Amino acid sequence: MFAFRKARIFGHLLHGMWTVATRFPNATPQVCMELNRLWSVEMLCRCGMKLVVHNDHARLDSGALVVGNHVSWIDIYVVNAWRPTPFVSKAEVRQWPLVGWLAQQLDTIFLQREKRSDAKRIMHELSERLARGELMCVFPEGTTSSGTDLLPFHSNLFQAAVSASRPVQPICLMYEDANGRQSAAPAYIDDLTLAFTLNAMLRDTPLTAHLYVCDAIQPGADRRVLAKEAQAAVEAALRRMQAGLGAPVAVVSDDAGAVAEFEAVTPRH
Repeated sequence: MFAFRKARIFGHLLHGMWTVATRFPNATPQVCMELNRLWSVEMLCRCGMKLVVHNDHARLDSGALVVGNHVSWIDIYVVNAWRPTPFVSKAEVRQWPLVGWLAQQLDTIFLQREKRSDAKRIMHELSERLARGELMCVFPEGTTSSGTDLLPFHSNLFQAAVSASRPVQPICLMYEDANGRQSAAPAYIDDLTLAFTLNAMLRDTPLTAHLYVCDAIQPGADRRVLAKEAQAAVEAALRRMQAGLGAPVAVVSDDAGAVAEFEAVTPRH
């Protein structure tokens, strides 16, 4: 059974490569974005996962630095299933079979973490893209975690939002198992391999990926203050979602009032 499900995931990766190679060159940016979104939703489906988005009315669709907590490689597809956004990623991802090629074609910026000077280069590129009205996503923890708590946010890349005078949009990711408990199955941490994490997710299905869209933060003049404000927003969103584990998706209100919430689902084959 696992072999069949993995074959379907592999086939979907190949389909993504074919789509990018044959359809993207002559498509408008809007069409490319929608193709990416639909492909990502289907990827979640094949991994046994559905997506629930909270507070989507706060979403910015241009010129914002999106920052969030980082649990797994599947986070990329969760974000793209919500709203396709180019990422800053560690340079090693470029060498991953299939996934690395796809990431490169989707405007990913690759950061060589062992080179301190590379952060400055990345910051300048981020700033230029934000100033042009583009969206970019970074994971300022700098690594993945189990998802139950946050690691400190590094402030370096927040300078891009300050330099471009563009807002920061914090988002929070959390995974829930079929019993309404937070799941660490997707966590790509320590010495775990991508294959091990995929097996863990497939064993723990069905899973729900929760994505909370926090209110945007204006950049101000200090990247360290901005990083702390973004971390506090993600922390609050994580605690809110943890408190609501097991609640029906139809419940769309909290102590702050109405919460925009939708479920993105594709038919299962």
